[in-house]
Amino acid sequence: MRAGVAPLGNHIHPFLDQEETPKPPRPHRQEKTPLVWPARGGRAAVIGAEGGTGTKCAVPAGDSTGAASLCQHGNPQKRPGCRGFTQPSVTTPLHYFPPQDLVDWRKPLLWQVGYLGEKYDEWVHQPVDRPIRLFHSDFLESLSKTAWYVVFLVWTPVVLYLSWVSYTALAQGNTRLFSSFTTEYSIPVHKYYFPFIFLLGMFLWSLLEYLIHRFVFHMKPPASNYYLITLHFLLHGQHHKSPFDSSRLVFPPVPASLVIGFFYGVLQLLLPEVLGLSVFVGGLCGYVVYDMMHYYLHYGSPKKGTYLYGLKAYHVKHHFEHQKSGFGISTRFWDRPFRTLIPEEETFEKED
Repeated sequence: MRAGVAPLGNHIHPFLDQEETPKPPRPHRQEKTPLVWPARGGRAAVIGAEGGTGTKCAVPAGDSTGAASLCQHGNPQKRPGCRGFTQPSVTTPLHYFPPQDLVDWRKPLLWQVGYLGEKYDEWVHQPVDRPIRLFHSDFLESLSKTAWYVVFLVWTPVVLYLSWVSYTALAQGNTRLFSSFTTEYSIPVHKYYFPFIFLLGMFLWSLLEYLIHRFVFHMKPPASNYYLITLHFLLHGQHHKSPFDSSRLVFPPVPASLVIGFFYGVLQLLLPEVLGLSVFVGGLCGYVVYDMMHYYLHYGSPKKGTYLYGLKAYHVKHHFEHQKSGFGISTRFWDRPFRTLIPEEETFEKED
């Protein structure tokens, strides 16, 4: 058995050291296993535990939305569980953390996962704390990784430029709705409408974000189809397998350009040119906000009680406890009408 790993029942918890075994639960409370949100350096930040060894971080245990992170020994400045980094309270059963030995981690994973077949879906939802390599080629591997700020630096100038183009084009007064059907009853679109069209684009992005996450990223590929399993892992499975690989939390600009170009073409077919561009630039801004927010939900330290704090707790639950629900990332709005909202945790009455 590997040093520093304690057997728990019939399973081995790969992140929790023996000295970090949680204390027995308080009387009259249901026993829950603390979720371990992986921290860098092969150590762990324990979420939802009421006791343990380590440095206690900012959020105290005992509320329904968050709990203290317990940081391991060593330099806390290098661990996401420390320096005020607060982990929302979530629990998960131990069977989420069996030994990870179905693939050869010394080799690129992309061409291996397709052979897992019926074991893939369970394997990909068993998180590990280690970086992932996808390709043999260093060039392709570099295209699959992105620092969070690259998304902001690449797409923000595009958003600003296209916003200026859209506004100045609308200011000419030549854009009209339904002009292809009738000129008598067509509706002029003034430049003052641009902010509202822009916001409409952002709103439509939030719906698109939900639909892509649920129906594309979380599709269950057929166990017999090597290529669909490989595609799923490339698109999203890698993120659930290694949720703290910081180089794989945002969408790389090169493949993103292909997807963004596709949606631009669709809008140009459906709407007048300038109007389609105005909706598109709002949607593009929504995408940038989404990608930045997704990174922050993994590595940021939102203040307790804030909107982002609740989103962080919600997203942690999606990764470790409710992987078939909670598909909204920048907002939980669409989870409600589509009936995929993660239920609130039970709260316990205070003891006398």
